[in-house]
Amino acid sequence: MTVAETVIREFRLPDLGEGLTESEIVAWRVSPGDAVSLNQVIAEVETAKAVVELPSPYSGRVARLLAEPGTVVAVGTPIVAFEVAAEAERPTAEGSQGAAAKPKREPNLVGYGAAIEDAGRPVRKARAWAASRPAPAEPGRTEQEHAPDPEPEAAPEPRAAERPRSTPPVRKLAKDLGIDLESLTGTGTHGLITRDDVLAAAGTPDAGAEAAQEAAGVVRPSRGERETRTPIKGVRKLTAAAMVASAFTAPHASEFLTVDVTASMELLARLRENRAYSGLKVTPLTLVAKAVLVALKRNPSLNSHWDEAAQEIVQYHYVNLGIAAATPRGLVVPNVKDAQDLTLQELAEAIAVLAQNARDGRPTPEELSGGTISITNIGVFGIDAGTPILNPGEAAIVAMGQVRRLPWEFHGEVALREVMTLSLSFDHRLVDGEQASRFLADLGAILADPGLVITMV
Repeated sequence: MTVAETVIREFRLPDLGEGLTESEIVAWRVSPGDAVSLNQVIAEVETAKAVVELPSPYSGRVARLLAEPGTVVAVGTPIVAFEVAAEAERPTAEGSQGAAAKPKREPNLVGYGAAIEDAGRPVRKARAWAASRPAPAEPGRTEQEHAPDPEPEAAPEPRAAERPRSTPPVRKLAKDLGIDLESLTGTGTHGLITRDDVLAAAGTPDAGAEAAQEAAGVVRPSRGERETRTPIKGVRKLTAAAMVASAFTAPHASEFLTVDVTASMELLARLRENRAYSGLKVTPLTLVAKAVLVALKRNPSLNSHWDEAAQEIVQYHYVNLGIAAATPRGLVVPNVKDAQDLTLQELAEAIAVLAQNARDGRPTPEELSGGTISITNIGVFGIDAGTPILNPGEAAIVAMGQVRRLPWEFHGEVALREVMTLSLSFDHRLVDGEQASRFLADLGAILADPGLVITMV
């Protein structure tokens, strides 16, 4: 390919959707001089919500990288220049006017392909995910639906071998530890290579933890330093802004209820031995989530939204159940879509998928938006109760404390029982004290005696 036959085209950071205006370049997967094919992954970029892979909009060669890793780039800023065939610039047989009039699809969301200049166009990548199904296989590179006939002399480009299925943070961790993903067998859903698989192969959990911290932007202090400064960006920046807005917009109120959940823990033990639940991770969170869904049917005001602009209260007739997750990148709250329609098995499966995606740094913008009510499990940290801040736009959030074995009144005597404290924070514009109290009482009654559910539905 001679200079006369090629042109330089710059690729600008596309709009990644969800109102996000900037992204950080996490890592380049190509270098200047590398040949690239259409939709080949060229970079990993981090929005305020997730790490996503950026596909190439051209087939050609990388001329220059215009943004260094770690740089926060505004949408529309050129980030890479490609050397592409000049034929892509020539008008079609219908003439330049016809070519100019042809509609041009602009790239919208990473993973859905990008606009190209010739007759071919990329196929959208499959994004088949349902809350009731396991995590989807990572899509491979797409091919053009109608590729132009090659020149007689031109040799066809070899198709790249499919990469082992993993997530961007896991691949970065493997690279930091010098682990070849081709040599690993994934233990995750559908053979996904997980962080634990990489750490097990490395045999150095401490080094893995340091690499994970570096991937999350944590700056480790050197010996003798008296302070450490970490840039506020990504998930931490978005979470901080959202929590401040929520705390100073919605009038928070909180209530607490301590419950004997021995019956629920006994039910949990039976479910784990039930063949129908074999392979499913059924936890106290699963039971609390199902109890929340039942209690919401009797107390729907907690599943609503205050629309300030329209001066309306929006009552949801569906439940997108948010599950707060602490990750190395910060707090994220992905949600199970239409959770009210799921069985206990399907709910357990959906929560497990969300948790794994959050830990691997791969929750999608769709999973992180549209929640209607949330649960946060502070019990996993050994905490009994707290006053959680509402996820912005939601009317309520439930915090479940640890299950502790305590002396408790039982049938007129004192016995050791499994006890949990439930905390409820709610938006007092939408929810009155009576409504919140009835919801919390229903939630506690279900966990104290799961058999009561048949009297509530």
